[in-house]
Amino acid sequence: MRQEPYSAQIEHAARLLRDGRLVAFPTETVYGLGANALDAEAVGRIYQVKRRPGTSPLIVHVASIEMAASLVANWPEIADRLARRFWPGPLTLVLEKQLNKPPVIPGIVSAGLSTVGLRMPAHPIALALILAAGVPLAAPSANRFTELSPTTADHVRRGLGSDVDLILDGGPCPVGIESTVLSLAGWSGGSPPVLLRPGGIARSQIESLIGPVASAGDPAAGPHPAPGLHPRHYSPRTTLYLATNGKLPDRGRGLYLQHRHAPSRANITIHQMPQSPAGYAAALYEVLHQADAGSYNWIAVDRPPSTPEWEAVRDRLQRAATEYSRAGAS
Repeated sequence: MRQEPYSAQIEHAARLLRDGRLVAFPTETVYGLGANALDAEAVGRIYQVKRRPGTSPLIVHVASIEMAASLVANWPEIADRLARRFWPGPLTLVLEKQLNKPPVIPGIVSAGLSTVGLRMPAHPIALALILAAGVPLAAPSANRFTELSPTTADHVRRGLGSDVDLILDGGPCPVGIESTVLSLAGWSGGSPPVLLRPGGIARSQIESLIGPVASAGDPAAGPHPAPGLHPRHYSPRTTLYLATNGKLPDRGRGLYLQHRHAPSRANITIHQMPQSPAGYAAALYEVLHQADAGSYNWIAVDRPPSTPEWEAVRDRLQRAATEYSRAGAS
């Protein structure tokens, strides 16, 4: 799909989506597993293929601000400012759903919640596909639930195999981690916007436009307000540890993702990670996919800095790591 023309493949994919089938497609963040967001049965197939619990809502992808506004009860001025600044791009806005007139997002998309997450992807294939299908697309990452997100078409093929009807290959995803999720659901009632998940748009970028943003606490039992909030997520099959000051497990064949600190032992494989947060994020999932293919006993990750610009990377690593590693052991 990296070479023109795209039209024949995109039209074929659009027909599949209108027929209730599943299409994996590239976005700037990760590859999505798409279905017609207005078709509850098709969306149900996403949950089945991903083995995803019904408590985890899906993000709906749109091709315009107008399409997004048609799906919600109210499109406030703050949503318009954010969308005009960051769309197309890796920012998901959570708003109250439209319930009184078509089009209506089915409850299965939003895990039964009254809200829905919307974003406009910054990828030409994704936007062309939504326009050709003529419907918004529900599209979580194209992988089994809690496993590593795919950033290439090959990742999707290896992870989902024949369970997806078509994969559109758009090359590597440039951002490499999932979108930022910002809830505006309580804003009209005086509550501040809430950052539900850090991602491809930094908190500081959002706050420079709209002012302070609140942080979400741990989700309560029941449906989660956004995807990606389960304690274990984004995980390679190989055990992943977070290493403090380069201290590594003393046994086994390991891979060390070095960032700042030298490893505490020899005879391991070292992969030097990029120094910038954006470069690190873009490389992370591809490196972890390669590590899974390398038959290592463990992966150790040099903890990145505890500074605001690393918030999204730290979130992904903490959810991918083993429980005792998350608690601070190395």
